[in-house]
Amino acid sequence: MRAMVLDRIGTDLEWRELPDREPGPGEIRVKVAACAVCRTDLHVVDGELPDPRLPIIPGHEIVGRVDALGPGVTDLRLGARVGIPWLGGTCGACPYCRDGRENLCDHPVFTGYTRDGGFATAAVADARYAFPLGEAGDDVALAPLLCAGLIGWRSLALAGDGKRIGLYGFGASAHIVAQVAAWQGRSVHAFTRPGDTASQAFARRLGAAWAGGSDQPPPEPLDAAIIYAPVGALVPLALRAVRKGGRVVCAGIHMSDLPSFPYRLLWEERQLVSVANLTRRDGIDFLALAPRIRLVTETTTYPLAQANQALADLRAGRFEGAAVLVP
Repeated sequence: MRAMVLDRIGTDLEWRELPDREPGPGEIRVKVAACAVCRTDLHVVDGELPDPRLPIIPGHEIVGRVDALGPGVTDLRLGARVGIPWLGGTCGACPYCRDGRENLCDHPVFTGYTRDGGFATAAVADARYAFPLGEAGDDVALAPLLCAGLIGWRSLALAGDGKRIGLYGFGASAHIVAQVAAWQGRSVHAFTRPGDTASQAFARRLGAAWAGGSDQPPPEPLDAAIIYAPVGALVPLALRAVRKGGRVVCAGIHMSDLPSFPYRLLWEERQLVSVANLTRRDGIDFLALAPRIRLVTETTTYPLAQANQALADLRAGRFEGAAVLVP
């Protein structure tokens, strides 16, 4: 197998020829057809997430076909198309797992962070954390749904049932969530970097009722806001934009420090919450709904060997939607 490997934090990924890996008990091996590039991959490479397992193959938005079954796997068949997400395993025994909140597991495994991921021609995964994808849809188009879509779905649920939703940072997650929210009959307000008229036009094309810079107030108070950009300074801006009783959801796994802000922005029962990981139920529910919504993912493809360029382009904001590596 071939893979792009991170040996040391803050360095480029290295192209490697590696021995083929055999799945262990309860595992599958997947021939990777596409793997989207997530901002979390940047956080891993840049050292913003603590204690990755090194060396590591990043990537956790994997679409591929099962080409080997480990002992004890009976729910999947050879040749089945599956998706491998960020949550790669849980202990099943901690209080959170027993309470149905496996996204908060005390001893989790994360694809592309604590176990090798999908920036490769093949990946081994826990069969219990692989989502059957069926045959509808293109591999590249499906890949961003495995994290950008799933975290977007979870963050939208945590935002509540409000009709006016603000999305701060119009990247991979937001461009999917905007379509879901519009399908649900909500009014989407997209906030981009100040002056980023291209992203604002992109948001309007995907159904946003309003789009402007993050330094602008919305035309009317929002019921909720979701922050996808990893910028702590957006929190007080979002709190200022939501109505009394409104909610601000921080959807990233990493964010720069929050600045000091006056208590009056939080007062009147505004809420500030965060999203952590996902559950398998999130994946089952969202992936079943996605075909009904007819989601369109905007993708820019790169050969696997150009993973470093894809990461650099993501860091610089050089494309709309999501980057996807194709072996």
